[in-house]
Amino acid sequence: MINQYPLWKYLLIVVIAVLGIVYALPNLYGEDPAVQISPSRMEQVDEALRERVEAVLEEAGLGYKRIEQGEGRMLVRFEDTETQLTAADQLREALGNRFVVALNLATAEPDWLRALNAKPMYLGLDLRGGVHFLMEVDMDAALAQAEKRYVGEFRDFLRKHEPPIRYITIGRSQGGILARFRSQADRDAALDALSREFGELQFEARDEPGRWLLLARIGKDQQRQIRDFALQQNITTLRNRVNELGVAEPVIQQQGDNRIVVQLPGVQDTARAKEILGATATLEFRLVDEGHDAQQAEASGRIPAGTDLLHERNGQPVLLEKRVIVRGDRITDASSGFDQDTGGPAVIINLDGKGARQMTNGTRDNVGRLMAVVFIENKVETRKVDGKLVKHKQQIREVINIARIREQLGRRFQITGLDSPQEARNLALLLRAGALAAPIEIVEERTVGPSLGKDNIEQGFEAVVIGFSLVLVFMLVWYRSFGLFADIALSMNLVLIVAVLSLLQATLTMPGIAGIVLTVGMAVDANVLIFERIREELRAGNSPQASIHAGYEKAFSTIADANITTLIAAVVLFSFGTGPVKGFAVTLSIGILTSMFTAIMGTRALVNLIYGGRRLSRLSI
Repeated sequence: MINQYPLWKYLLIVVIAVLGIVYALPNLYGEDPAVQISPSRMEQVDEALRERVEAVLEEAGLGYKRIEQGEGRMLVRFEDTETQLTAADQLREALGNRFVVALNLATAEPDWLRALNAKPMYLGLDLRGGVHFLMEVDMDAALAQAEKRYVGEFRDFLRKHEPPIRYITIGRSQGGILARFRSQADRDAALDALSREFGELQFEARDEPGRWLLLARIGKDQQRQIRDFALQQNITTLRNRVNELGVAEPVIQQQGDNRIVVQLPGVQDTARAKEILGATATLEFRLVDEGHDAQQAEASGRIPAGTDLLHERNGQPVLLEKRVIVRGDRITDASSGFDQDTGGPAVIINLDGKGARQMTNGTRDNVGRLMAVVFIENKVETRKVDGKLVKHKQQIREVINIARIREQLGRRFQITGLDSPQEARNLALLLRAGALAAPIEIVEERTVGPSLGKDNIEQGFEAVVIGFSLVLVFMLVWYRSFGLFADIALSMNLVLIVAVLSLLQATLTMPGIAGIVLTVGMAVDANVLIFERIREELRAGNSPQASIHAGYEKAFSTIADANITTLIAAVVLFSFGTGPVKGFAVTLSIGILTSMFTAIMGTRALVNLIYGGRRLSRLSI
């Protein structure tokens, strides 16, 4: 009997081995301290910004390795962290609040690996260091904002009702929205009209001496919907803000009914991360006051009654009516596209039912007028004053878009007049998730220092090396030449695990390293079964070639059964486990699949190359 593989099998094994080595290589290169610059508004990352950054660094006498542009951001690499920190301070001061300047650690693999899209695997918080935040959403504030919206809607509805229903005051009181009327007839008419229009609210009529009251409360189901929306909207917003920080594999997930967990591996500037994540914002659609000159109002300081003086992102002053047509929390979706008539970039916006009615009422009599989108953000910035860190609260109110109302708008409409598709995408992002639906508070903060992460890596690496070495020595001593084949396969198995983790851009954590250590032990189980079967065949008097063939054939079903059951357990762990458990399950699953390939097909190829086609009297096993 001759044990030989066809040529295509040898070629397949060689190709997989080469690809494994190539895609595992990036993990051998370190990281460069870097400063990441990304637009916080509608700015562009272009050559003009690059020249400005180069000029700032040159003026400060700071050397850098190189500047990279791509994916809507700019990355400046430095030789050491001291230069990186100084450069970040200089760039923040020079670029202002229109750009987010964040510290980063950028992978340092060579260009030829980057061209092949070969990237190192991500390291979790316990290995790389970083920051863990537990944030609590202020649900009372979310309900208060909903009540404020209803106050405005009640006033508009009663004024525009046919015939108009007169009221004294409408405001928030007694845990709901309280309306006061001069007569019982007005109160009863308002109760009838409002209960039909706002069926989701609970209404209660009350009488006081000389006053007739109507109290509206948000029902429990509606309260639950408001809370759920606030939580999910805040998660989406935080995810987009984390993107500004350039974190490789952030963890942002819900915990309980009102809390959000945010883990940012590799973040060096935790104070900056806290400021960006904690900022609160909202959006407003308001009409432009075209009857007065904004330039003149700004120069004289006399702002017409009923208007606000704001500025566009280019610094141009704009007068806006104080009345808000729709707020951003009424937006259910916003996407970028192109206007069918002009072919220019546009943003398509969808509103909920209440928002649609507000937009219809606000634009019905204002076709032809200009409407502005206002972005209002509350930030807390930490500044050095007389050598001390002082928190400075700041509200940024900026007009991010002005467009002319071409027709009465409703639930779905589009904004045109944008400069570029990139601007349309950025505006859609701001409209969709630029605002926190309710304020958030950081209730817990844990920082894992890079030194602790480095210790964990060293200990994990040591565990892998010790386990790996002991297995190598045992196999070599016990099975001799065949043990050497198993050792080569085991080494390739480790390379393939790292390569697959890197290709999937999975996150490696301490439990993940435990999964790799376990896989190292399990990977040789297959070879032990095969080699012991070959020994049994030899003892039974079979020829070496027949024993090799029988050993691999008869052990395969046992190996497959053992690995499939373990793989099922790993899949269950991944499906139902949380972060650390999932990390263990991922590396275990990958290790099982790669070990099946290397232990069976890899060692068989080596055995066939060395012993196949030869007349043998004995085997070194």
